[in-house]
Amino acid sequence: MLLYRLVLALLAPLVVAAALLRRLRGREDGAALGARLGLAPGPAVRRPTIWLHAASNGELASARPVIDALSAARPDLGWLVTTNSVTGRDLAAGWGLPAQVAPLDLRRAAARLIAAHDVRLHLTLESELWPNRIAACAACGVPVAVLGARLSAGSARAWGRVPGLARATFGRIAHAAPQDADSGGRLVALGLPPERLGPVCDLKALYTPPDLSPEPALAEAYPRAQTWLAASTHEGEEETVIAAHRAAREREPGLRLILAPRHPARAEAIAERLAAAGLTVARRSRGEAGAEVLLADTLGEMPRWYALAGRVFVAGSLVPRGGHTPYEPAAFGCALIHGPEVANFRAAYARLDAAGAAACVRDGATLAAALAALGEPEEQARAGRAAARALDDAAGWDALQAALAALLPEAPR
Repeated sequence: MLLYRLVLALLAPLVVAAALLRRLRGREDGAALGARLGLAPGPAVRRPTIWLHAASNGELASARPVIDALSAARPDLGWLVTTNSVTGRDLAAGWGLPAQVAPLDLRRAAARLIAAHDVRLHLTLESELWPNRIAACAACGVPVAVLGARLSAGSARAWGRVPGLARATFGRIAHAAPQDADSGGRLVALGLPPERLGPVCDLKALYTPPDLSPEPALAEAYPRAQTWLAASTHEGEEETVIAAHRAAREREPGLRLILAPRHPARAEAIAERLAAAGLTVARRSRGEAGAEVLLADTLGEMPRWYALAGRVFVAGSLVPRGGHTPYEPAAFGCALIHGPEVANFRAAYARLDAAGAAACVRDGATLAAALAALGEPEEQARAGRAAARALDDAAGWDALQAALAALLPEAPR
């Protein structure tokens, strides 16, 4: 632990310099820089507070059900949300929660934050395991819970090279709800007391579809039963999607495609590929609709595309990107299709495949075949229900709520 603190102290000036450079380039504001240095001001009125930390938007969004449940159960407690990114901070602020960029992993900075906000419980998400932060919580008597704890084999090997630091860090965790059974086993092997390991609970399984404002023109142009979605595609996948669509429409002439790239900045090149393949294209960013292919080149609208599509190919899974979440399309009742690269959600896809609730494809031909097999509305609905059942995690969620309730400070009388 001492060596870690020494190394971090030596690296801190470099990290601060990088943060200052982002500030000078306009990528971060002054508040973010101050928060990284542990200089963010405390609240005007102190009250017992839950401090939740997430890496960025995706992890933070998965914790929304936890925030809502604890807020309803204990309205007397305040909240502080920290994230590693400005966009994550702004997302939390948009929910009406006090939020700031997380401080560097320096024990003094964490202790200042704990004191300024009267922190009584620290929740950290997935793989955000910061030794000094956890040590500062322990020194201040603040229990730490890790939600959706994720520890890959590679990360576990890295921790294993510093066994003293691992024991000191994992031994101070009051409760860990692992994202999968393998992560749970690795946490215990590295020093988490077995009795503090809770049941598997993947926070992303708690996703609830948002309320969407209706867009009748889109619904008319892209009927759900005749529309499929390629969700969050990466470079190297659009060619496969285009080939599959052209093959599938020979059996289903009215087939429509919504193509949503992971990075909309690539939209121009993708539109050129679609046009070269003889497909008509509408660009969402231009307010267009009605073409055979809708290029969803905007951010933050994936729920709308899930709602329009009866069949969803979850991308990032035909290239070595680890795949994207199956939970969100399953929550919309979509029939799921994915490739073999699903390391990011291995346990979830294993449950889907074991239940026969998702189709695994390798290339354009097998993707086209999967689309054809799910061509009937009844089959799409059946597959969607099967996916939702396979990914249901009510038991894990109930256990997590009980564990967190036990860690909260006593309620005022």
